[in-house]
Amino acid sequence: MNLRQISKLFYQLKLANQEMTTKFEKETGFSITRYELMMFLKENGQCSQTILQNELKIDSAAVTRHLKILEEKNYVIRERNKNNNREVVVRITDNAAKELEHCEREFSHSNKTIISPLNEEEENTLLSLLTKLVK
Repeated sequence: MNLRQISKLFYQLKLANQEMTTKFEKETGFSITRYELMMFLKENGQCSQTILQNELKIDSAAVTRHLKILEEKNYVIRERNKNNNREVVVRITDNAAKELEHCEREFSHSNKTIISPLNEEEENTLLSLLTKLVK
């Protein structure tokens, strides 16, 4: 693959990212990063901001900004670790868990497809390829 083909590939990835994240937010009401953050907390329980930062592969300032917005909406609770005052521990609220479940239920019952042109096999292949690119 030559440099021009690679630049076209990356540009298409950029455009796809913009399009898909906009569709995701419109359909769910959540930014993709905040949704992933809350789903991680829902699936794994409370954890430190550092773990969230590493899991989402974003800097600490971005994690703090997202958590502040989620905290204002009563979706997460941040507290200082009693054993290590420098560490902030985050957990999802019952309100957020209900919102996520509602969102998932509504999405699965509505036959909406955010990645509309892809079938399930193609979605799995794309996820696998993008995961490979990120690692």
